[in-house]
Amino acid sequence: MSDRRMPALSLAASPGKRAAVVAAAVEAERLGFTGVHCPSLGDAMGLCLSIAHSTTTLRIGTSIQPIYFQHPNQLASQAAHLHEISGGRFQLGIGVSHGPVLERMKVQTSTPLADTRAYVEAMKAASKGVGALPPIVLATLRPKMLALAVEIADGAVWANAARVAMPGQIGTIPAQRIADGFFVGDMIPTVIDEDRAAAAAVCRKTLTMYVGLPNYRNYWKECGFAEEMNAIEAAFARGDRDAVPGLMSDAWLKQVTLFGSADEVRDGVEAWFDAGVSTPILVPSSTTGGQAKALTELFAVFG
Repeated sequence: MSDRRMPALSLAASPGKRAAVVAAAVEAERLGFTGVHCPSLGDAMGLCLSIAHSTTTLRIGTSIQPIYFQHPNQLASQAAHLHEISGGRFQLGIGVSHGPVLERMKVQTSTPLADTRAYVEAMKAASKGVGALPPIVLATLRPKMLALAVEIADGAVWANAARVAMPGQIGTIPAQRIADGFFVGDMIPTVIDEDRAAAAAVCRKTLTMYVGLPNYRNYWKECGFAEEMNAIEAAFARGDRDAVPGLMSDAWLKQVTLFGSADEVRDGVEAWFDAGVSTPILVPSSTTGGQAKALTELFAVFG
């Protein structure tokens, strides 16, 4: 296994399981995972802080902390604290989240690009009082946000990207930025099971919410999956949500997730590296349990 490149890991903590998730991060460090990235489920910043105190070399980040959840001065203060206390191991991934989430929170927004630019500017201004900020990474999907990340940030992180599209997008990042350590990550739903059909079914369930979002469907259309996305749009339009998983083709699923046997998943991680993604971030799920079971399966494969 030593000749294989190691991925990073996505970890989320729910009530009653926070200590166990921190312990999983400690195990990920021992096994050589390149980092732990915490999504916006629960308190991602708090989880990163606990992991920072419990590890010594593991890189830590949010993927992502939504910008509309708190004032940029407050997030800058938290991020500067994490940057200092972790010895520079923390990176702050930020993004605009998704329309349905913002609607539930009754958040008023402008445009994602303008709001993100203004938020980063405000954080950088606040750093004069709170201390040095960590590297800032922008949640990215399509070319305009990637260009903004290149302009104002230190990296870009996708979620559920199509692997076939990554070389083209990464190719727009100036070579010097890559050489200087510009972060390129992607959150990849991952299920390990010899029963490929069962593993694929879990991935389809995971992605049902995402195919309901127009920005994701438009992105996947641009990646060459217009037939699938048009059929899914039609199913949502007629209120037939149950039909959606069956409209997610195997060809599309293989591009945006990792599923199947241990060897298939390991080879898939290598394919993501070869596509130019410096940090594949595995988002673990299981056919037979929750995150704890999925982590046990993942650690067995990469241990």
